[in-house]
Amino acid sequence: MLNFDTTIETYLTHIHLGPVPNLVMRALTDMYTFRGLVLIPILWWIWFQPGERRDWQREMVIATVVSGFLALFVGRVLADFLPFRMRPIYDPNLHLHFANSSGGDARLSTWSSFPSDHAMLWMAVATGIFIVRRMAGILVIAYTALFICFPRAYLGFHHPTDLLAGAAIGIAITFLMTRTPIRTRYATPCLRWMERYPGPASVFAFLLCFELVTQFDELRRLASAASKAL
Repeated sequence: MLNFDTTIETYLTHIHLGPVPNLVMRALTDMYTFRGLVLIPILWWIWFQPGERRDWQREMVIATVVSGFLALFVGRVLADFLPFRMRPIYDPNLHLHFANSSGGDARLSTWSSFPSDHAMLWMAVATGIFIVRRMAGILVIAYTALFICFPRAYLGFHHPTDLLAGAAIGIAITFLMTRTPIRTRYATPCLRWMERYPGPASVFAFLLCFELVTQFDELRRLASAASKAL
């Protein structure tokens, strides 16, 4: 596994894309626009699609959102309880100079890189889209791999195996949570409640989607600041 990671990371550090592509890579990792604001609107599009399968599609959207939150939770638990793994950009033993070496986020130096919560979350969401809409799902999975996961390896935020493991766990969570015997236990009652109380449900759905898009970044920063203050 270590040889696999090192080989790919060494190759990535020898790719000279130039300053503009490197800025694009940084923007892809930093900006919510290129992550959640691409995938989450597709879930809303599926939600409002008419047809005989409307209820099933809406249940699948609910299951996908739940899978996304579960993926984030599982990712944090694994990162906290598994042995700490330093991110490539901060590991002096690798002797590698990534394109992002001078601009890394100092907060990440204390966060274990395994598994990648970005890969877990957005592959979970992409898998839900794939189950409902095959062609759209294929495009979204490709987008997630190329524009969400790859830049994080290229810039040294994650080892390749962090991303592969995160993606595999996210996919598995969605496949599990969307199975009919499991999905109908929580998604069906949730859908009935949303149809009965559309006002509060819309507000709640917006807040949930906002937190998914931002991956709780602001809440995590507040929690981190509060813990340091105490």
